[in-house]
Amino acid sequence: MNAIDKTLSIDITLGHLLDALEAAPDSPLVFQYDGRPVKAGYHVTEVKAGQFSALDCGTNPEAWSEIFVQLWDIDEDGRSHMPAGKFAAIIRKVSDHVQLDASAKLTFEVSDGVRPMALYCAGSPRLKGGSFEVTLDARPSSCKPRDRWLAEEKAKTACCGPSSGTNCCA
Repeated sequence: MNAIDKTLSIDITLGHLLDALEAAPDSPLVFQYDGRPVKAGYHVTEVKAGQFSALDCGTNPEAWSEIFVQLWDIDEDGRSHMPAGKFAAIIRKVSDHVQLDASAKLTFEVSDGVRPMALYCAGSPRLKGGSFEVTLDARPSSCKPRDRWLAEEKAKTACCGPSSGTNCCA
């Protein structure tokens, strides 16, 4: 089986992103995706909140909240990257009209207006060289029952592996 190891991806919440950006609101906010930064003139074109109910492939009911932030990756009018505080202000304005759950799963939808929109999960923001960098990784599909099973197996062996130096499973 050639599956993606989701333990390598970080999935942050909207609250985590906004809390981090408060540290330096005047710093440019640069999203990185597909190995490159978004263009300096990018727009936040839409922010939406969703409540989802589903049945996974193991017939387990699933329910979650998700926030989608849509980025239009364009250069426009010689602008520089949006300051972190402006991004936060856009989110606050949306939250005046749409209930945003700060603990909801955060998904970015990114397109340059030509290529189809793609879905990304966000890593933790890093203040680097005076700019906030947020890495966006492609959001893969997965099998939730398999993911739960893998997490259980990992938890069983986490303290018992050869590198842990402990024998907590005895």
